Amino acid sequence: MYFNQNNHNIKLEWGIQGIQKLAPDSDVMIIIDVLSFSTAVDIATSNGALIFPYRYKDESAQHYADSLGAALADKKRKAKDGLSLSPSSLTSIPTHTKLVLPSPNGSTLSLSSGNTPTICGCIRNAQAVAEQAMSIGDKIAIIPAGEKWEDGSLRFAIEDFLGAGAILSFLTGGFSPESEMALAAFNAVKENLRATIKACGSGKELIGRGFENDVDLACALNVSPNVPVLQGNYYVGNKI
Repeated sequence: MYFNQNNHNIKLEWGIQGIQKLAPDSDVMIIIDVLSFSTAVDIATSNGALIFPYRYKDESAQHYADSLGAALADKKRKAKDGLSLSPSSLTSIPTHTKLVLPSPNGSTLSLSSGNTPTICGCIRNAQAVAEQAMSIGDKIAIIPAGEKWEDGSLRFAIEDFLGAGAILSFLTGGFSPESEMALAAFNAVKENLRATIKACGSGKELIGRGFENDVDLACALNVSPNVPVLQGNYYVGNKI
């Protein structure tokens, strides 16, 4: 009872546990995994693709993709020569492509959302996601995904906290303290958002692996009017 934030209608909590605590009393849930699931889903569905979240490192993924007549994202992140979790690989994805996209964070949360209407938010589509969420209901759960440490425990991910803050900056209602802190963090760095994310741990990791363009794509504030909406087992784009 202490952690469900039910005395506020705009709520924020992290990861799977956040979904478990907030979903039962929410009209809509926003999953945020800026680097890179949410950004990848926004870019792909903006082009008219359908994105099927799937469990990460699960050997049944290819069978699942085959059963859908879908492509399976390359498990080795690539920016070119195939479709992968790299947003750069999806900028020219053909319309109507079905893509199974496993990921350790955003996909896992998407598969755990149950019957609560779920949309996929990031920095690119912050305003559109906020407007879509408010059109569904006034009890809104913000779920930053976070990352994983080597032992599988949750790692606070500043990019997801700032992505949550970006979306919160376009929401109205009674904010929980958790939501207020994400909004304050975003407001504190919004003029230097790209530099801040590039300097954080997740940003430095991707840049070090050669994916700086993915970070640039993820940091582009409000360039997308698209809202990926989870319909059963896949995300489809909805232009605001």
